[in-house]
Amino acid sequence: MKEQSDHKLSVVEKVGYATGDLAANLVFQTLMTFLAFFYTDIYNLPTATSTMIISTVGISAALLINPIMGLIADRTNTKWGKFRPWILWTAIPFGLIAILTFRTPDLGEQGKVIYAFVTYTMLLAIYAANNLPYAALSGVLTGNMSERNSLSAYRFVAVMAAQFIVQVFMYPLVLIVGDGDAAAGFSKVMTTLAVFGSLLMLVTFFTTKERVVPKPEQASSVLQDTKDMFSNKPWVIMLVLTTMVFLALALKGGLYIYYFENYISEEAIVKFLSGVGFSELENPSAYAFGIFNGGGIITMIIGILFSKSLADKFGKRDVFGGAIFLATLFVISIYFASRSSVAFVFGMQAIHGFFWGITIPILWAMIADVADYSEWKTGRRATAIVFSAMMIGLKLGLAFGQSLVTVALGVIGYEAGLEQQSDGAINGIRFSVSVLAAVPFLVACGLLFFYKIDKSMEERLEQDLKARRST
Repeated sequence: MKEQSDHKLSVVEKVGYATGDLAANLVFQTLMTFLAFFYTDIYNLPTATSTMIISTVGISAALLINPIMGLIADRTNTKWGKFRPWILWTAIPFGLIAILTFRTPDLGEQGKVIYAFVTYTMLLAIYAANNLPYAALSGVLTGNMSERNSLSAYRFVAVMAAQFIVQVFMYPLVLIVGDGDAAAGFSKVMTTLAVFGSLLMLVTFFTTKERVVPKPEQASSVLQDTKDMFSNKPWVIMLVLTTMVFLALALKGGLYIYYFENYISEEAIVKFLSGVGFSELENPSAYAFGIFNGGGIITMIIGILFSKSLADKFGKRDVFGGAIFLATLFVISIYFASRSSVAFVFGMQAIHGFFWGITIPILWAMIADVADYSEWKTGRRATAIVFSAMMIGLKLGLAFGQSLVTVALGVIGYEAGLEQQSDGAINGIRFSVSVLAAVPFLVACGLLFFYKIDKSMEERLEQDLKARRST
């Protein structure tokens, strides 16, 4: 390794790296929050068809595209490094395909299904080619553990900014710019976000530099990398844990819009919003949905600010486990809200957001630690294939979570377009968005009891690898 592997990162480089996640999350947050709703209520696909598309494409992308992309990225060698070139090569295609995914061409019943299937497949493929190398890049900018924690904090402030834009402003903007036509509104808003995102990815490419460079003698075969990966217990745990986390996020995130449209009383929403200065709103549920998400995102950002200092002091594993457990308790609490308890729902979301914010940077920094653990154990560094655990888990979680949204809607008897859903459907939405969404979070907590990279192990990895690289 080069001596630069312990490099202190400048603010410019940290901010430049973070803009890449801002860009990717303008699309990812839209998928997690609106894809099921877009397919069922905007593009008018049956819930069973939406489930088939989301699950089939998502699972295929997770199990095939991501591992292959990880192997390719680790074997990419250019004057720009291994991972930065992929951010450059995919920036424009990513934006174009995102625009196509949220178009609603009238192609007939079968044509619409084919169009949705093809565009979603293309989007997840280009997402893997862009975001897996992007994630792996954080593991090679520096080998300094504290700097990685700091980099993750910068990165996830950017993620929260994207989440704020999408979850707070997007749905009201869709209705405004579409002049009541949600399909036209989604197309226009997504075009703007995609163009802006492509430009931000180029900023990441031009402001970062790879420094942790494997020696030629560390090169290994695809078979060896695969064997190393599955014999790496922390990697396997993080794969399952990430799947559980994103399954829960996709499930509750995808159901919140149904929750506000169908469970929370519109009369109570109007009364609450009038009390905080919002009156005579055309679609009060849409604004309540945005403010609900916005409050949670603001407290998430506050939580992120505590993340680095807590992780440096107590270790990533213990802080992550404690914070995600507390965050889950406030997800469950939503179940006990009455249809008129608007203030209570907003408050629980805000407290949940604070504890969840603490976990956000730590999750990705833990994957970088797993890459170090793999190098420490085997003497070979394969950063991208290790980071594929996160991307595989993310895609599986997204696929399972979004599919569970549409499956749950079908099971409880939800019918798109009805002015008033049945009591069974309404109560099913309430249960699914709280109690059901909490289950995978609790499974993730349990997995940490088997994850061995605690604070003392982090320090040992950093010192041992620093000594090896210096020789």
